[in-house]
Parts: sequence; C-alpha cells; structure tokens
Amino acid sequence: MASISSTTNLNIRIDTDLKKESDVLFKELGLNMTTAISMFLTKCVNTASIPFKIEKNKPNKDLIEVIKEGDQILEDLKSGKRKGYNNVYEMFKELDEDIENGRI
Repeated sequence: MASISSTTNLNIRIDTDLKKESDVLFKELGLNMTTAISMFLTKCVNTASIPFKIEKNKPNKDLIEVIKEGDQILEDLKSGKRKGYNNVYEMFKELDEDIENGRI
C-alpha cells in the first residue's frame, strides 16, 4: 500500500445517484469511496486486468419482441401486405379521408 507522502488526488465525474448508492454500499461494507476505488485499482494492477467481465448488454425480452415486430412490419411493407407512407402528411391525409368516408 502507498504511504501518505506518495499519494495523489484523483478527480472523477460520476452520476449523482450512482455515487449516493455506492456510498451507502461501501459504508455497509465498512469502506469509504477512496478505499473502495484504491482496492479496485490495486486489483487491476495486480492482475493486469479489469477484475470483472466486461460485455455488451444483451437486449431484454421486451426489446427482442419490439425488434421482431419492427422486422415484421418491414417485411409486410416490402411484400405489400401493409401500406406505407412517404411522410406523415400522406398518412394524415388518408386518415382524414377514412374518417370523412366513415371507414373508421
């Protein structure tokens, strides 16, 4: 561990809520933010790695369903099963016509 005379300041910006939640957790663990960050950095240096797995987020099942629905809409547009519009004005014009003619 570094001696007091060989320390330096580290300034970081983090989300306010993340800091509050971290402070609570570290206090429950008997640590403070400085000690927790020092432990993290020490582990990184000692193992020459990040001490946890880094991976991209996987979409949840709701997002997967929305993506599938979007893909189906695109397929329907390409096959002619679904009508598409070039802009929102075309869509509203047809909607107004449908309302005026009692189709909806």
